[in-house]
Amino acid sequence: MKYDNQLYYGDNLDVMRQYIADESIDLCYIDPPFNSKRDYNQIYNNAGNKDTAQVQAFVDTWEWNDEAIEGFKRFDLVDGENKYPEKTKLLINSLEKILGHGSMLAYLISITQRIIEIYRVLKHTGSFYLHCDPTASHYLKLVLDSVFCPKGGDFKNEISWCYHKWTNKSNGFQHNHDIILFYTKSKEFTFNKLKNEKAVATHYSKGYHTNTIKGNISQLIVYDKEKAQKQIDSGKYDKIVYREGSTEVAMPDWWEISIINSQAKERLGYPTQKPEALLERIIAASSNEGDMVLDAYCGCGTTIAVAQRLKRKWIGIDITFQSISLIVKRLNDSYGKHTMQNIYLHGIPQDIESAKNLAHKSKSRKEFEIWAIMTYSNNKAIPNEKKGADRGIDGKMYISVSQREYKPILFSVKSGHIGVAQIRDFIGTIEREQAAAGIFITLESPTKPMIQEAKCAGKYTNPLTGNPIERLKIVTIEEIIAGERENFPNTVDVVNKAERKADTNQSKIKF
Repeated sequence: MKYDNQLYYGDNLDVMRQYIADESIDLCYIDPPFNSKRDYNQIYNNAGNKDTAQVQAFVDTWEWNDEAIEGFKRFDLVDGENKYPEKTKLLINSLEKILGHGSMLAYLISITQRIIEIYRVLKHTGSFYLHCDPTASHYLKLVLDSVFCPKGGDFKNEISWCYHKWTNKSNGFQHNHDIILFYTKSKEFTFNKLKNEKAVATHYSKGYHTNTIKGNISQLIVYDKEKAQKQIDSGKYDKIVYREGSTEVAMPDWWEISIINSQAKERLGYPTQKPEALLERIIAASSNEGDMVLDAYCGCGTTIAVAQRLKRKWIGIDITFQSISLIVKRLNDSYGKHTMQNIYLHGIPQDIESAKNLAHKSKSRKEFEIWAIMTYSNNKAIPNEKKGADRGIDGKMYISVSQREYKPILFSVKSGHIGVAQIRDFIGTIEREQAAAGIFITLESPTKPMIQEAKCAGKYTNPLTGNPIERLKIVTIEEIIAGERENFPNTVDVVNKAERKADTNQSKIKF
């Protein structure tokens, strides 16, 4: 079956290299990390608690590590087999002499490799929008020039997205704009002229004067009727024709679009979420219905949601399952669950072997936990992103036990050997946290003593509904893949009740 839309869970560099064909994309927009040296957290409503829960969405801190070193080798000037553009190789090697082996060079190496792949997958008529800020925009423009321009591409605009926000103490001017660099792969590209709706249309009475006094017929355009009539009376002009109309102001390269406020319906609590109005302008200008739109850093899925609404095909890529699950929920909530029938989901475990592969890779072990928890909870749980001392809690979801009171349901995920001692420990954690219940998710099948120990934990009766639930439930990964999901009554949707925090480095959820 051929799918119009595709959602990939994985590293966008690997995905583009393996799965996206040459010249198959009409429009690409990316909003990558900015090298801001900050951690960004997704914000949840912590079900009645005073503090808002925050879980790490991504880290925007770059280091000169093995990954950066391997990436830098790809820009070797004497490597004849490497197909990277020669001018881009020269640029990166020159920047290494200026920047040294630090975070900025590591960041630029990562982004540049992806820009090269984006150039490859763009159609001859394709367009590319790169969203950034002044942290590295000057370097990124050099990179884009080196990739796009030598082969006939073109720099079109540096767009300033302007917005208002709370003023912070600063020893400089308040930073109230982002930069969007707009490039095309060739001089032949899709562009639909947009009107500036905020600009007032000017009504005019345009006069065409025909001058034949000197024997030459010529037309001049004037707008002052009184002055024109005096010129006719004096004999300078001998004929005038007036036409009525109004001017249309074209869209400028600075866009005033509000950021998403704390009460906005579209707000999902994702730290770098962009307003749909911003993506609507880009997609409307540089694509047509049925065109293919790519977002290789799709985050919470704003590009995808707008492309879906504007009847474009789309491909989204993100490296965290937290983002993938949020996108799936967003599409289901906005367009209905039937929408997922026309979406190809890649990289999400579909069988026990792919689940094991995710669990046993050191870089993705925490992603395995998040996938298991978010999938089983129908995206209602808050994962614990901490590694190491998590006090036996890998995630939480909440149920209402009165009109204003909530109790947590705890999650523990195990991908290795398990035994009855771990069940006893988790029961102790449930009691310590005064939780309603716990879900023990395991890659291995539980033993009979484990099942018996879980049954001995008894049941919790919800005082609001009177319904009893198992105090500890064991769920296997195989059951989750087969479709088993939570069915607790009165669960709380913490995503749609997200609140805004001015500083993403404020306190995170306490596990």
